[in-house]
Amino acid sequence: MNLKESLVNSISGATTQVFSTMLGLEVQVTETLVEKGMPEATDGLVSFIGLAGTWAGTGSLTCSKNLGCRICSQMLMTESTSIDEDVLDAVAEITNMVIGSVKTDLEEALGPLGLSIPTVVFGRNFTTKSAGSTDWIVVRFQCDDEILSVKICLAPSDKVSHVIPHSLGQTCVVDV
Repeated sequence: MNLKESLVNSISGATTQVFSTMLGLEVQVTETLVEKGMPEATDGLVSFIGLAGTWAGTGSLTCSKNLGCRICSQMLMTESTSIDEDVLDAVAEITNMVIGSVKTDLEEALGPLGLSIPTVVFGRNFTTKSAGSTDWIVVRFQCDDEILSVKICLAPSDKVSHVIPHSLGQTCVVDV
């Protein structure tokens, strides 16, 4: 299995499907790349969600304030013009749906994976960094006049993890 190719295909399909189905928005892939080292500073929203199992890493969605407000407006069928709790929650939920779909796609090849709860950060001129030296697979999309980036870094886990199904349809990851 070519992990980079699988991630690009899965990210592209999941993002297109979630944005179309849940938000009624069309997105088009504009670029795919491997991000090495420190990413450039950004303005807007970044949402992170952890992945754990025999492989571990992080999935991320990055967008501008305007696109974050549009995501919230489409999801809640209301007008959002500034960053508030609803916008942060909507971006977190879209991240959960996109990365959750990618996780499901990857499980056949990588084994069971668990997801953490998303964390969303909003600000201006900030940089994010993941611990370790893992490269990020990045897929950039055009959504009207805005850019959306979805990226994932994954590496084999050095711990033995067991993913335990939870009664509410969620999973728990236990390191042993």
